[in-house]
Amino acid sequence: MAYGAIEVDELLARRRLRRKLLTWRIFAFLLLLGGGVGLFAWWSDGDYLPRSQPHVARVTIGGIIRNERERLELLEEIGNSGARAVILSIDSPGGTVVGSAALYDGLRRLAAKKPVVAVVDGMAASGAYIAAMGADHIVAPRNSLVGSIGVIFQFPNFAELMKTVGISYEEIKSSPLKAAPNMFDPPSEDARAAVRSLVEDSYSWFKELVAERRLITGDKLAQASDGRVFTGHQALPLRLIDEVGDERTARDWLARERGVSKELPVRAWRTQRAGDEFGWLKGMVVGAMSLIGLEELATTVLRTASEAAAQARLDGLLALWHPHGG
Repeated sequence: MAYGAIEVDELLARRRLRRKLLTWRIFAFLLLLGGGVGLFAWWSDGDYLPRSQPHVARVTIGGIIRNERERLELLEEIGNSGARAVILSIDSPGGTVVGSAALYDGLRRLAAKKPVVAVVDGMAASGAYIAAMGADHIVAPRNSLVGSIGVIFQFPNFAELMKTVGISYEEIKSSPLKAAPNMFDPPSEDARAAVRSLVEDSYSWFKELVAERRLITGDKLAQASDGRVFTGHQALPLRLIDEVGDERTARDWLARERGVSKELPVRAWRTQRAGDEFGWLKGMVVGAMSLIGLEELATTVLRTASEAAAQARLDGLLALWHPHGG
């Protein structure tokens, strides 16, 4: 009987050991799973953090600004998420006045719910600067490009070329300024004046917005809004930016002025729009070029091509900076 009792005790001890081992294995699995999820979230730049979890949202504005419907919807989603603040990362030469103004309005609506700080990541010119003014605070690196406060209306004219090749163009219209100017006739003075009035009206709105948002008046406003771009270092005394720095500077401001903890993770929010007309080509070409050490060159060329394609679709009044075109 004693021998049998020992066997029963050993059996019970083994069962208890198995239960303990199973418990520890489950605990270790959950620990590894949690660590893996955390590592993946860190590696993916916060893309897969739950939207309801407290975080700092990062929204990128790059390339040509035009129809911003998807990005405006994204800003509304951020406003209803667990984000405690928003970092607006900007690297853009601008775009259409309508698209830039819509983006500004969307950012002001978002700023009514959560603090928004803009960080210039290379360039915030023309329409992109309109968007930057939608933030509560603007930070730019010393050698970034900021400003280009102005509006432009561009149109090609092939009248002389058509004369050279012997092509004529006829039209019947309801009034002289209908569809004027066009690319087939030399613009009349009335047509020039009509377009100039559009440009001046939008330019006046742009300057008033700068004066209101950046608290600039008089000679300083005239200097800041003469159409040129400034480095971040030059823009600071003109009050076009608030600080020289980068995203770390932005996090410092959020912590200091708005009480947003620096420990909060950053989650990158993106629209469903590709944003790159050559996204599939970029992945293939950049991957191949990186094998021979030319990844940076491939990225630069494809980005230029993408922006050129986007600019070709622009129409109407533009708030756009380009060293060769306005």
